[in-house]
Amino acid sequence: MTDEEKDEQFYRDTESAAHFKIDDRQLAILEPLGQRRLVRRGEWIVKAGQRNLPLVVVLRGALEVFETSENNELLLAQAGERAFIGEVGMLTGTAALASVRGCADESEILEVPAERLRHALAELPGVGEPLVRAFIMRRRRLERDKEFTGLRVVGRAESRESRHIDDFLDKNHIPHRLISSASEDGQALCKRLHLADHDLPALITANGLPLRRPSLREVARAAGLLKPLAVEDEQEILSDLVIVGAGPAGLGAAVYAASEGLRTIVLESYAPGGRAGSSSLIENFFGFPTGISGAELTFNAQLQAHRFGAKFSTPSKALTLGFTDGDYPAYLQAEGCSAVLRAKCVIIATGADYHRLNAEGREDFEGAGVYYAATAREARLCSGATVVVAGGGNSAGQAAMFLSESAAHVVLVIRGAGLSKSMSSYLSRRVETTPNIEILRHTEIRKLSGGKVLESIEVENTQTQERRIIKTCALFSMIGAKPCTAWLPPEIARDEKGFIKTGHCVADSPAWKARDRKPGPLETSYPGIFAAGDVRSGSVKRCAAAVGEGGMAVEGVHDVLKTYH
Repeated sequence: MTDEEKDEQFYRDTESAAHFKIDDRQLAILEPLGQRRLVRRGEWIVKAGQRNLPLVVVLRGALEVFETSENNELLLAQAGERAFIGEVGMLTGTAALASVRGCADESEILEVPAERLRHALAELPGVGEPLVRAFIMRRRRLERDKEFTGLRVVGRAESRESRHIDDFLDKNHIPHRLISSASEDGQALCKRLHLADHDLPALITANGLPLRRPSLREVARAAGLLKPLAVEDEQEILSDLVIVGAGPAGLGAAVYAASEGLRTIVLESYAPGGRAGSSSLIENFFGFPTGISGAELTFNAQLQAHRFGAKFSTPSKALTLGFTDGDYPAYLQAEGCSAVLRAKCVIIATGADYHRLNAEGREDFEGAGVYYAATAREARLCSGATVVVAGGGNSAGQAAMFLSESAAHVVLVIRGAGLSKSMSSYLSRRVETTPNIEILRHTEIRKLSGGKVLESIEVENTQTQERRIIKTCALFSMIGAKPCTAWLPPEIARDEKGFIKTGHCVADSPAWKARDRKPGPLETSYPGIFAAGDVRSGSVKRCAAAVGEGGMAVEGVHDVLKTYH
């Protein structure tokens, strides 16, 4: 099937969901949650960049959704009677991607505030399920709309900073465009907005104003990802559960905890999904016979957690964890948050960081040829070229298979003699039989070379010491990871590799000796603190296992909360 045929099939499959309309029963449920009002032609209801968007149902008349760019308007949709205006930003609290106004002489609408809508989606499945499905389909259609602009990142094509912002927005599912400052459009933008070279990269926000050389926190704030956890002047934030990390384990815990009524806060330092979010295709996850991309799986999980009321903050790195007496014995300090987070329980799901290749020149090409994920974005960058994948595990195998669809030649570099010991058998067989995948066994990468971007790598066979130069524009490094546990206090026991010990392994810890119960299977050396997923010592390093551990940890949280009066 060609790309055009895939797009056509996609639009056919999503048409009914995206254009779902409110019926009488659903309107009767929503009506008490909102307020009716009249809207004149040209009157604005939502402006691009606005937060906490209301759900808007058209009772009579019509509304139009449009994007403004350089004083040009792109009409995205029109909503008539019983249609509604809304997409996933209503769940996640991110900024509006487009503006909405009346386009009839007089329209009557029902506005449901964002907070009330989120409660309704969790508590009223008859309304929530079709609305959420429509929200998701609309976002997907928007991401595929070649005319829609979204946020714009303007910078030099070879700039590591530009690619970093692009990657951050991409992994957080914020529609945007990366525009080269050397292109005709880029030059025009720089001239109109008075952007000099030292101002780049710049982020053009929804209201058309530029942010010059923004930090990731500034980018996140403009996109609506970085939401204040505390109200003004609030010293403490109380919750039943704080989850640190939004990979599969953290997201699984967030869904189960929030759906069961726990006040849940999730801190994520970069983007939800973790290592699984970077997987191009997960084929052995329960319930998806044709596979699913890690990004789609984890994005859907995040929306599910939002729907049940979990609160996310991204990027929000946990800096410290401490303990005290009282009903909220755990306290955390998060980056950029002046208030202290106090929780009855904490789930540590920080996963692991990718190991860096010990090769000459590697640091020079981080983000400019060296990547740690193989998603559609990276595949587009190296279409028709030779690419190199380093690693012999499932992530490397999935990346090689995915890249083989668009790259002319994929070179898989492994240190061992074969794939069977470290890769699932179905995947290793597929890699070994794919014609344009070449496997270099007993091989290590020694040097990376190029100008502003990667141009070649030098590899060495460790048995024969023979060296070889491979011309390539992209190296995907997937050689394992180390646990993200350096921020934890000494009360949280870890094994010799830094992974967190749990269950019977910590039963003799000082904090447990004064307790009249034993630690739960996922409970750490400090009561009420749990570890789940890749960060836990002895865990199965699989996406499904991490999700399951997230759910199991929440069961342990409930056991702890039962001891509270």
